[in-house]
Amino acid sequence: MGQSSGYNSTSVLQLITIVSCLVVLSCSGSVSAYKNYTVGGSLGWFDALEKPDVNYQKWADSKNFSLGDFLIFNTDNNHSVIQTYNFTTYKFCDYDDALQNDTIEWSAADPSSTAPHSISVAVPLLKEGMNYFFSSDYDGEQCNNGQHFKINVTHGQGLPKSLDQSDDAPAPNSPDYRGDDSAPETIVPANFNHPIEEESDKDEASGSGSVYFNTQFYGFLIFLQIVCIFFKI
Repeated sequence: MGQSSGYNSTSVLQLITIVSCLVVLSCSGSVSAYKNYTVGGSLGWFDALEKPDVNYQKWADSKNFSLGDFLIFNTDNNHSVIQTYNFTTYKFCDYDDALQNDTIEWSAADPSSTAPHSISVAVPLLKEGMNYFFSSDYDGEQCNNGQHFKINVTHGQGLPKSLDQSDDAPAPNSPDYRGDDSAPETIVPANFNHPIEEESDKDEASGSGSVYFNTQFYGFLIFLQIVCIFFKI
């Protein structure tokens, strides 16, 4: 009887160990990080007249975008970054008549510049659904020559606190948004630390994911204690 009891206790311990590993792995997998996407990869953000190989829609179609992710536009001051939720604005490559609450100029071009210089523009994804991007300079010439794409943004983890703004907050292209007269070359929300580069693999897990993992893990430890007491291990 003693041997039988020992054998059963060992089996229970082995089962508990296996289940513990599965639970920990399952909880770890549920924690996903916000991502940063470099638009166009190594080609950057330019029109086809300057970079004939660009195909931004093909690039975008291979990605999955969620709230809180960032798009990084590596370009120069002769190309702009326009984000809109209005398909008509996107279709005509022109935001002159766009409403402030549906179109954002994240970076304006300087056509008069005789010595273009590189800039990097970080754009947060703040709204679910279709998001449209294009460069509107030279009467839409850049947009009509391939510098445009559309993406569908899913809810994912939702917005992190650093990006969750109230409805009455000024739009990112509003003069009151940053409180200064000169816009920097890299434009990001005033309360956001610059995102980690995608290639660094230093993904930042959401706080809600960490809470979920801790709750599940400690709950499972309590379950183990109850099982051990029941089987007198």
